[in-house]
Amino acid sequence: MQTRPDQAPAPATNGNPSPSTIVDTRGRPLRDLRISVTDRCNFRCTYCMPKEVFGKDFQFLEREQLLTFGEIHRLTRIFRDQGIEKVRITGGEPLVRRKLERLIEMLAYHQDLDLTLTTNGSLLKQKAADLKTAGLKRVTVSLDALDNETFMKMNDVDFPVEKVLEGIDEADRVGLAPVKINMVVKRGVNEHSVVPMAKYFKGSGHILRFIEFMDVGSTNGWKMDTVVPSRELAAMIAAEFPIEPMEANYRGEVAERWRYLDGSGEVGFISSVTQAFCRDCTRARLSAEGQLFTCLFATKGTDLRTLVRNEASDDEIAEAIRRVWHVRADNYSEIRTAETAKLRKVEMSYIGG
Repeated sequence: MQTRPDQAPAPATNGNPSPSTIVDTRGRPLRDLRISVTDRCNFRCTYCMPKEVFGKDFQFLEREQLLTFGEIHRLTRIFRDQGIEKVRITGGEPLVRRKLERLIEMLAYHQDLDLTLTTNGSLLKQKAADLKTAGLKRVTVSLDALDNETFMKMNDVDFPVEKVLEGIDEADRVGLAPVKINMVVKRGVNEHSVVPMAKYFKGSGHILRFIEFMDVGSTNGWKMDTVVPSRELAAMIAAEFPIEPMEANYRGEVAERWRYLDGSGEVGFISSVTQAFCRDCTRARLSAEGQLFTCLFATKGTDLRTLVRNEASDDEIAEAIRRVWHVRADNYSEIRTAETAKLRKVEMSYIGG
């Protein structure tokens, strides 16, 4: 009986590859791959999938359009041979993809890959143990407030914050740690939650990161006056809990790191709007239907699914990836203006964060 692609075992390989580093037009290497496994989500966060756009009549991808787990695994292996060191599973909400732990198990076969996942945390309590057993190393949880009134206003489906906190606790318990907590801050909506969030996670062993509200996609109503700059956020926290800057862990780290002076942990600030970090960006993104994007703010991608399903060889697919990366010149955050913000960019729910 023929094995379906999404049931295929990991190919037998011996030892680690010796990837030849590929760089783009600005000398940036390809090091990180973010893989969206679904464009669906059980939240309707106002800055990502606003309900008035992604309503009951919205046409999501059909199942046959999605990359199978076997196809994702094959592409990941090819990317790995081009120098990828870190893989992050995203969505939509990745945990709504059925049997996701099977994909994690397949990708975890490559033990040299740093394998992580970003989730809204709604299903994390139920799935954390299976994800850890499958080989996932860490999780990042999106959490935009601690009080239910604000949290439900932002997720727009009346999902209680307590269940997300339970998921974080369970992830910590099973060893998916340190858990990173991402808070998108939008002026007039949840900036009052910044200090309470810092207080709650200070000393927990988790890493809280504050993200400037970004103009990803074309449906979230982004305006510059809704952005709370990271320097303002840092000042808010420092007024309560003294902090100082830290060195980055590696080139291309998106979060600027700060530590509490009392030694009780760290916080991070992701400042794509006010402090562009394009010059060190090493990330490629693969959509759920196999489109390769070289920037979070991209307007178009490159179709890899057709190559896979037309039985292209690994070398042919690798060459297609190299061609895309070699001509990459993305620097959207460095050139952002009110006009570029109006461009019809791919939605975050489709490409992942």
